[in-house]
Amino acid sequence: MSPSPIAALPVGALGEAAPAKLNLYLHVVGRRDDGYHRLDSLVAFTETADRLRAEPAPELSLTVDGLFADGLKDERDNIVLKAARALAAQASVTRGAHITLIKNLPVASGIGGGSADAAASLRLLHRLWRLEAGDAILHDIAAKLGADVPVCLRGETSYMGGIGEELAPAPALPPVGIVLVNPRVPLITARVFQARGGRFSEPARFDETPADARALAALLAARGNDLEAPAATLVPAITGVLDALRASPGCLLARLSGSGATAFGLYDSENAAAAASSWIGAREPHWWVVPTRLRG
Repeated sequence: MSPSPIAALPVGALGEAAPAKLNLYLHVVGRRDDGYHRLDSLVAFTETADRLRAEPAPELSLTVDGLFADGLKDERDNIVLKAARALAAQASVTRGAHITLIKNLPVASGIGGGSADAAASLRLLHRLWRLEAGDAILHDIAAKLGADVPVCLRGETSYMGGIGEELAPAPALPPVGIVLVNPRVPLITARVFQARGGRFSEPARFDETPADARALAALLAARGNDLEAPAATLVPAITGVLDALRASPGCLLARLSGSGATAFGLYDSENAAAAASSWIGAREPHWWVVPTRLRG
């Protein structure tokens, strides 16, 4: 099923994409005294995204639509509104906005959907309200909303450290075809960290700029996702997803993103990714299978 688009924007309304986030590798490198884990991860973004629209209104309100809207219907307080209220409080904004979220990405799926939505809410309302809050202020708000929100706010390929608040530039990545696959099973990040055991990994950042998709896949193959094994123990379907990606024609690398349950495959072109997506989708029609590409 195709993502739900946002219709032409009404007069005075603004739109913003909330791209899916991929942890191309993710190493757990330690644990702080407060129990939070320290990470080293290369984060990139895809063209597949949730979409937000905001228009002036007397108060803050939110409408959720799209393929995965039902996954948020039981939430008492959506992170999009939390971000909006935090920005309004920081900037002493007294006017409101009506926000529409088109939920194209699975909920609790390891590709930063909620974090990306919060970050997009901050960017969107910063423009709608014509604020002049600096990057440091927006980063501080983002860090208080969630570990992945700062990197989603930045929206560029980055190295992420600490518990998510430490960001550093990463080498430019080549054009890469991507297939995203989710077995339609939500997975809570905290449970995956609780299930993780064993030793910590070393940071694994690289400085070279990969020439093409195959070079990138080779660099990533020397690294891993330390949450993949514990996630698969909680959701065994993840193993089937990874097996399907690895068996698909042209797949250069298959890996879980974040804490899952979404995995991704790397391909040397968008056409190869589209063909692999069709191949997987025909075999597993109940999965969420989407061909896309890396942004930027």
